[in-house]
Amino acid sequence: MRNGKGTTGIVQLLFPLRCPVCDRIARPAGEKICTECMGKLKLLTPPWCMRCGKKLAGEGEFCRDCQNKKHEFVRGRALYEYQGAAESIYRFKYGKRQEYADFFGEEIVRYLGDFIREVAPDALIPIPLHRKRMEKRGYNQAALLAEAVGRYSGVPVNGKMLVRVKNTTPLKLQNPSERQNNLKKAFNIGENDVKLNTTVIIDDIYTTGSTIDEAARTLKSAGVKKIYFITLACGAGS
Repeated sequence: MRNGKGTTGIVQLLFPLRCPVCDRIARPAGEKICTECMGKLKLLTPPWCMRCGKKLAGEGEFCRDCQNKKHEFVRGRALYEYQGAAESIYRFKYGKRQEYADFFGEEIVRYLGDFIREVAPDALIPIPLHRKRMEKRGYNQAALLAEAVGRYSGVPVNGKMLVRVKNTTPLKLQNPSERQNNLKKAFNIGENDVKLNTTVIIDDIYTTGSTIDEAARTLKSAGVKKIYFITLACGAGS
């Protein structure tokens, strides 16, 4: 618990925050991002797919993927264009930069707050890591992100609703069909006594939607009726 500005200042002095863009100690002191780095993470702007939130190159409401595939979620949004945020997300995910979560969570609520309020979720559900991967990495970046979004939005976080029971191989090395097969029965419900009507799944990156779909399918089995998602970034649609 913080005991005022003095305690916060001491913590920042002993453990200064690193900028999520350049990874140097953020300047000016006490800030979460360097002044000169503001704007280098490109916000995902319209037109975007009305289902998955990918940036659209042409006209229409839906990207090609969403035209050809029925998703388990209602709708989703991403904060950044993937290309400009890839290095930052990589450090956040694999480089022990857990401190980035607070900045990312605040930015999500700042720019996607209207989406969250419109959805009015009962809870935020982070995509879980398998136990073995959690032991190796030491933390779950999606859970850290969900907690930060929860702090700034006031929406409760349920990190026990989903459990990852299948230690899937890295999805970035697979095509869409392989991803879908890899993720079958990857999740189980961890808490059956919690009744939720509307949830927002939180993850770092949206690509084909296979992970979100499988998580949403599992949540539906527990009675969740409406499932949305928010990710830090996603690739371009078509």
